[in-house]
This record gives sequence, C-alpha cells and structure tokens, in this order.
Amino acid sequence: MRAGTSRGAFVLGRHLPEDPELRDRVVLTIYGSPDPRQINGIGGGDALTSKIAVVERSNRADADVDYTFGQVGIDQAQVFWVGNCGNMSAGVGVVAVEEGLVPAVEPETTVRIYNTNTDKVLTAIVRVDGRHIVESGDTAIAGVPGTAAPILLDFGECGGAVTGKTLPTGNPTDTMTLDGRSVLVSIVDAATPFVFVRASDVGMTGDELPGQIDADADLLRRLEEVRSFAARAIGLVTENQVAREVSPSIPRVVAVSEPTGYTATTAECVAAEDIDILARQMAMQKTHKTFAVTGTLCTAVAAYIPGTVVNDVARTNETGSFRLGHPGGVIEARVGVRAGGDDIRIDRAAIVRTARTLMIGDVCIPAEIWPADRT
Repeated sequence: MRAGTSRGAFVLGRHLPEDPELRDRVVLTIYGSPDPRQINGIGGGDALTSKIAVVERSNRADADVDYTFGQVGIDQAQVFWVGNCGNMSAGVGVVAVEEGLVPAVEPETTVRIYNTNTDKVLTAIVRVDGRHIVESGDTAIAGVPGTAAPILLDFGECGGAVTGKTLPTGNPTDTMTLDGRSVLVSIVDAATPFVFVRASDVGMTGDELPGQIDADADLLRRLEEVRSFAARAIGLVTENQVAREVSPSIPRVVAVSEPTGYTATTAECVAAEDIDILARQMAMQKTHKTFAVTGTLCTAVAAYIPGTVVNDVARTNETGSFRLGHPGGVIEARVGVRAGGDDIRIDRAAIVRTARTLMIGDVCIPAEIWPADRT
C-alpha cells in the first residue's frame, strides 16, 4: 500500500512467525535486504519504501486494532521496531476495514489504533461505501501525484512516545560540539523522537533539495553527528560512534530555518508567506524526499514549546495550524500544546493523509528461510 508518502507491506500478525528472530528473517526476505537495490524483494532501495506494518485485532478496551511499525534495513540485515511512521499509520485504518477487523460504518468509520512501538492510541477516520473503503477523492498531498480520499489521523497525547517525556533531556535546548563549535539542538519526543538544529549551524541555507544534501559528504557527516549526539542523550546508545549501527532510524534529525521562499522538487515555487517554517529531514542517513508525518507533528509541537530551536525560527498562531515547507511542497498539521515550565500537554496532533491499495496477495518465502510445512 502507498500510505501517505511512504510505501510498504501491511501484514496481518497471524501471517508472520511468532519467533522474533525468524519473523525478522522473513521480513528481510520479503524486502530483499540487505542489498542497496533490494532487487530480490519488494523494497525499492529507499527508506520510504522499505517499511512494514503488522496489523491485528486488539484485545484492548481503548483500541480496535494493534499496529506495529518496522523500518526495514536496506543495506543492513536488521528490522528496526522502534518509533512509529505516521504515513504508514494512514494505511492501518484501511486494512482494519477491508480485513473485517472493525465493522464498516457509512459514510465514515473511526478506527482506534494502538501503536505497540510507542504505547499510544491514535485514531483514523476513513471514508466507507458499503463495507469497503473509498479511495477516490479530491485530497492532494505534497509528494504524491493526483488526488484521493482524505484520511484524518489524530495522534492525540503523543508526547514521550519512545522516551516517556516530550523533552527527553528536560531541556528545550542542549549544547553539543560540532567541528569545534558550540551548537544548540532541541530534542523533542512527540509521536517519535526528533532532534532539531538550525540549518545555518550545519552549513545549510535551509532550502537545499535532497540531491544537493545527499551529494555533500561533509554535510551528511555533520547531520549524523547531531543525530548521534541525540541518540546518546536520550539513552539509545552509550557511545555516539555506534549510533548509526545500533539505532540508525531513531532519533531523526531535522534542519530548520525561518520561512523562506524556495523551489520544490516539483518545480513549484513555495512562497515564504505560505509556510511557517522551512525544514529538511533525514531518514536512515538519506534526505527525506518529503517529510514524515511524525516529523511534521513533532516539529509543530516543538514550535509551540518556548525556548526550542524550532520555536526560535517558526511562525505560530493561536489556532495551532502549522505549515511546514519540505522538498516536495507543503504539509500542514493542527496541534494543541499547553506548555508551562516542565509541564507540557499535547491535546491534539492531527494531520490529513491519503492511501491507495496497490496489491493484495501472497509473497513467496524460500523454504530454507521458513519451511513450507508451517501452519
């Protein structure tokens, strides 16, 4: 399924082996990892197309389905079951209705989704006709051609999704040393942990496109140093140097700057007055072609927390509507944040996505990976 600006397999939990080690081998086989092209599987050689969602009926009173997200390594033989992907979350409600895990209710069905990675419940509102999902519509999202039916995602109280605290270090900013200079960064955990740095502090203008960033080895090094610092600061690794091997996907790093006009990858001219911040995000050590949903929500939340790097460069308003300029265009979120000292409450973190089912069927697993006599 194409879900938001990501793509991946949505698998029912009962169709995967229970043993975690065997499960990961099966998932890696499905995607053709490790291999930069993933030529022997369904992966597309890109972090945005190397994702998996495991969905099953929930036993929780506050949820309809359980959903586990996995970031599948491309050149690494590892599946990272940490954090959540907001784009992939957009497909979970579709699967829940189509697989009969929740009853279809016209014209809209609300699906309560428990994300096992973050121990959080989010809701998805999907359009329904009869007992099937409506995919056609007039909603467009930057980074995806054409239009489709809207899917409203609300992550609600999403603070401390991985670390247990919206500000994992207890500070709106922390100081690190980068190339012999002191640089301020903000580590915020809302929906998923992100570390924010001013674009100018890593040698960026802020309006670079993915190809420019990925071609600059020294810039990539600096961005990874920022990410590694944050990984250690929140306790995911004990040494900065091992962050890429141990936790390459969490936290994610974002370079931010004041709203500035720029030309997107689509050749669209984005005006400064049409965005509230300019941002570029990394995903698995490569530049995100657009922007993560969780990243959008986390950036928006950070913009409303006094003292953060994001708050310093962003425009905010009383409605909580926040427009982020990314390489593919503009993405908008609506958040409700109450910040007073150490007490930060997130009342709302909502965004509109779309999804399209691309294929329904079986993926073949070699017998030497998973014997054919399985039940």
